[in-house]
This record gives sequence, structure tokens and C-alpha cells, in this order.
Amino acid sequence: MEQVFEKLQRFFARQLQLAVLDDLKGRWLVKVKPGNIGYLKAQNKNGRHILIKPNPNAEPYYMLADDLNRELVRRHHQDRNNNFRPGRMIVQTSPGNFQVWIHSARFLTLEEKRYWLLKLKSDPSAHPNNRFGRCPGFRNRKLKHRDRNGGFPLARLIWVDWKNRADIPKLFSPSPPVGDVCQKNSISRTQYERGDESATDFAYSMALIRFGYSDDEIQMRLMAERSNWDNHRGEKRRRDYLYRTIDNARKCVTRK
Repeated sequence: MEQVFEKLQRFFARQLQLAVLDDLKGRWLVKVKPGNIGYLKAQNKNGRHILIKPNPNAEPYYMLADDLNRELVRRHHQDRNNNFRPGRMIVQTSPGNFQVWIHSARFLTLEEKRYWLLKLKSDPSAHPNNRFGRCPGFRNRKLKHRDRNGGFPLARLIWVDWKNRADIPKLFSPSPPVGDVCQKNSISRTQYERGDESATDFAYSMALIRFGYSDDEIQMRLMAERSNWDNHRGEKRRRDYLYRTIDNARKCVTRK
């Protein structure tokens, strides 16, 4: 289970939320750490659901296609050679039933998510705002899935790709005025690629500053959109690096 947690953390760029859902008492968050695995297993055994989703600041980069059958997974999330498309995490929630998380390379509005989820034949009742999915490694405790022996199916992690991002086409619309919120949300780190991770971060930070983003918002975007952190391993080193990058970028923009 610890290995599953690590894979989930990588896919969600360390911006993962974990929750327990009781059908009567509601939902509460639990820290994502190995020490809580026993607690989560006990809650799951007692009939509660174990759920996941990205943190609110990272949500615009993820969408969840829910209640898919095997044919829909093959049609929309695999290529002609049956390889899974980039930026996907496939969870089998019960026999023949799947959820697919998609990690987008760019910011997605709720309107865009609704459009694409409709195209992907996702459950139409599953609104994309603040949407939780089922955590792999725990039982699906929906009563309709209980078998004749009183058991419940295990949610299984079928595939996860944390190294790549999905290239989601933009919806066609007239070009917005300069400074319009739609244009602000449409920019992505890939547009400022400099062939070097640090140089790309710096250029992207300056662009976000010019669009009026706060330091916290810029940090969340860099965390969500950069995939290679080999030169800044560890949360403290990564945080210090981001602070320096954003601070220097803001000074540079101010001088100009």
C-alpha cells in the first residue's frame, strides 16, 4: 500500500488529498502518510469509502472520467497499439468498471472539463468541481457491488503515468481581449520552454506575474506543470528553489 501511495503522490505532483466517506456522517480528510494506512483499512472494513483527489490549487490540471466500461477506456485512453495515452491514471473500481484521471498540461476551466467529460462518455451526474475518485488499494463498499459471500471488490491501480501530461485541445472561441481571464487561464509552462528546467520556470514565472498571479498561485502552477524535479529532491529544497525563482522573477518584472 505504501508503494501505491507513492505512485499516487507522484501522479498528483505531491498535491494529493485523501478522504474517508461515511454515507451518513459525511467526509473527512486524512493525511497521506504510511502511518495512516492501518486507520484507513479499518475505516474501509467498517463500510466507509476511501477517496482521492488533487488539492484545490491543482484541480484545474486534473479531470476525472467516471463510470467507464472497458471499451470506453480502450477507445478514448489507449492508442491503436493499446498503449495508454500520456498523463493517465486508470483505476478499476469494480469488475468491468473504471475511473480515469487525466493530468492536463494546461489549466482547464470547469466549462472545458464538462465539455470533454461529455465527449469521453463520463457519468453525466459526476460534476467535475471538487470531484473525488476511488482510492486504489481499498474495497469499493457500495452495496450494489457486494457479492454472495458478503465481500466487496478491491479498487485496483491498472496504470499510472506521472512523467507525462495530456495535451487537451482548447475549445474554439473568439480571441479574448488582452488581460481577459480566459487568456490568463490558458497559458501553460510548455509555452515558455527554454530547453532548461530552471530557465523555463523563470520565464513562466515572469509571464504569470505579468498576468497578476500571486506568489502562492505561481508556486502551485510550477508544482503542477513541471514533471522533472531530480535537481531539487525533497520538499524543503523544492520550496526554497521555488521561492528564489519567483522572487527573482518578480524583481526582474518590476525593474522592467
